[in-house]
Amino acid sequence: MLEVLVTIVILAFGMLGLAGLQSKIFIAEMESYQRAQAVLLMNDMVDRVNANRNAAATYVLGAGTTLGTGDTQPADCSATAAGLARDQCEWSNALKGAAETSGTAKVGGVIGALGCITLVQAQDATAGVCKPGIYLVTVAWQGLNATSTPSVTCGQNSFGSDDRLRRALSARVSIEACTANNPPPRNPARFLADRTDDRDLPGPAHHGRSHLDFCQEQPGTQ
Repeated sequence: MLEVLVTIVILAFGMLGLAGLQSKIFIAEMESYQRAQAVLLMNDMVDRVNANRNAAATYVLGAGTTLGTGDTQPADCSATAAGLARDQCEWSNALKGAAETSGTAKVGGVIGALGCITLVQAQDATAGVCKPGIYLVTVAWQGLNATSTPSVTCGQNSFGSDDRLRRALSARVSIEACTANNPPPRNPARFLADRTDDRDLPGPAHHGRSHLDFCQEQPGTQ
């Protein structure tokens, strides 16, 4: 009888360990899924800014202003004028998960998704200066466990009292001020797999019409 009781206790501990492992696997899968969705959402607005590069500065949102969860953009963008207003409306709905629905619920986004577009460096086309306009497109969302606080402020304090639950993924878009007599553009996209410190965001000017730097601000490690 004692041997049976010992066996039951061992099995019980084993089942508890298995349940804990399955829980961690679920969290890791969900974090990975959300990060993949955030990359798509970020690239969506990066493409929109590049497609309308002559008006790129108009895409910058005011301090503390975000698109996505909790904003006042309409659910139907068909009546919205093409250009900036349409891009903001459609990006807002994409952040809210409108790409996929289950019944009437929008399930194609990430938890509490917020979008920010900020100015890093103003464009200056003055002869001899030719500084590109640099814009930071960021998608922030809520993770499932606390890790470390992202360096960007998009969505700060929007996901409860513990800001370590916030995740953020950013891309820098550089729109050249002067294209005449410039050498051919470099590879337009470069993915930085490492954590990037935003202190060097302005950086040297890149020749060509546009340049993208993808910055993984919060790795979301478990």
